[in-house]
Amino acid sequence: MGNMAADNAAGKRINSLLDAGSFVEIGGAVTARTTDFNMQEKETPADGVITGYGVIDGNLVYVYSQDATVLNGAIGEMHAKKISNIYDMAMKMGAPVIGLVDCAGFRLQEATDALEAFGKLYQKQSMASGVIPQITAIFGTCGGGLSIVPALTDFTFMEAKNGKLFTNTPNAIPGNDISKCDTSSAAFQSETTGLVDGTGSEEDILADIRSLVCMLPCNNEEDSSYEECNDDLNRVCADLANAKEDTAIALTMISDDNIFCEVKKAYAKDMVTGFIKLNGMTVGAVANRSKVYNEEAEVEAEFDGSLSADGAEKAAEFVQFCDAFNIPVLTLTNVSGFTASKYDEKRIAKSAAKLTYAFADATVPKVNVVIGKAFGSAYVTMNSKAVGADMVYAWPDAEIGMMDANQAAKIMYADADAATIREKAAEYKNLQSSPLSAAKRGYVDTIIEAADTRKYVIGAFEMLFTKREDRPAKKHGTV
Repeated sequence: MGNMAADNAAGKRINSLLDAGSFVEIGGAVTARTTDFNMQEKETPADGVITGYGVIDGNLVYVYSQDATVLNGAIGEMHAKKISNIYDMAMKMGAPVIGLVDCAGFRLQEATDALEAFGKLYQKQSMASGVIPQITAIFGTCGGGLSIVPALTDFTFMEAKNGKLFTNTPNAIPGNDISKCDTSSAAFQSETTGLVDGTGSEEDILADIRSLVCMLPCNNEEDSSYEECNDDLNRVCADLANAKEDTAIALTMISDDNIFCEVKKAYAKDMVTGFIKLNGMTVGAVANRSKVYNEEAEVEAEFDGSLSADGAEKAAEFVQFCDAFNIPVLTLTNVSGFTASKYDEKRIAKSAAKLTYAFADATVPKVNVVIGKAFGSAYVTMNSKAVGADMVYAWPDAEIGMMDANQAAKIMYADADAATIREKAAEYKNLQSSPLSAAKRGYVDTIIEAADTRKYVIGAFEMLFTKREDRPAKKHGTV
């Protein structure tokens, strides 16, 4: 255990996170080196951050944990350099970095030295992005420039009571004070900004991080995320069609042993993102959702089936993460169009473009199951054949086309009577919107029974395992 204080909160968090007895401390003797403002008289053991490595379920990880008892956990030059050092090691070894944050901000006594060292940390994080998974957990304060750290990482968790995440404090925002709206709270940061993937008690968060690490590859080249599958590959999910509205339930049903690791759960709930297991392989899942059910099977939230700006961006970021780490992507499509609201109109074109680009740019295996409506450009955006899906399945009662058949009939036969419109709507549905019509044109590969979805998607990903696909030579896209 090195010389880490086991009774200190920062040390206890590391012990809870890692396999018992596996932590090895690095840089335990490092202290601050500045002498300004009598800093030499202040003890700064480990300069306020415990750094080192250990294992989670046998997987190597690097970890830093801030110690709020040392100058309130304020970040000094050596503190930031220790974290940067952990990043250097993790990049060489190809292992995730987990940051446990509890800190008052920058150390005023070290001014530019602290800022320079911290800027270097931003640079290390940027270089590590897409190479190794980065996870942040916030247990105390994470404010000001430190708020950029979780935003640069892939997944962020936040302790529900004591966690504070902000760039400006709630009281520094004109017209606001903390009693009106606590913009630094776990609720605000998970539900409104979408920066936080999960909230809960300290124990919950550390357990969630352990589960997530076991789901993810250790880096973008080596994949340790496969495991033995003891679930029946051909398992029939008899009630799957009933879960069409709440796709978080549908994804849980088709996954091995019903494992579903949802991310950004409280944000843009009309879009579900998370990781499932299919024949022991981690798969990233993206799905439209029109209803949210709670544990008591009560409807908690309801949406109109359209693609929102927040939902599109949430999905786009998730698909980009999966592509960077060679994680195959499964989509369950049930979308009626784009969300119509002033808030969405400000951003929807750009957000939908980001999602379209993320799917089109991803070279990992991509499988789409149309489980309900697939209307208009929103359907094209949702991992359609047109933007590069490798396999597209549809349930028998799916509707794929330009718009709802009744609306189409009303537009095409504006002056007709109700009986004619009903007749033309039925005709339109049959000719233009049925999955068979899309299958005849090659936009759907196979029409499958809902209950057989697990079997078919496992088969598709097995077939796509050796997929290789080139992209035009360029530095990167600009969407």
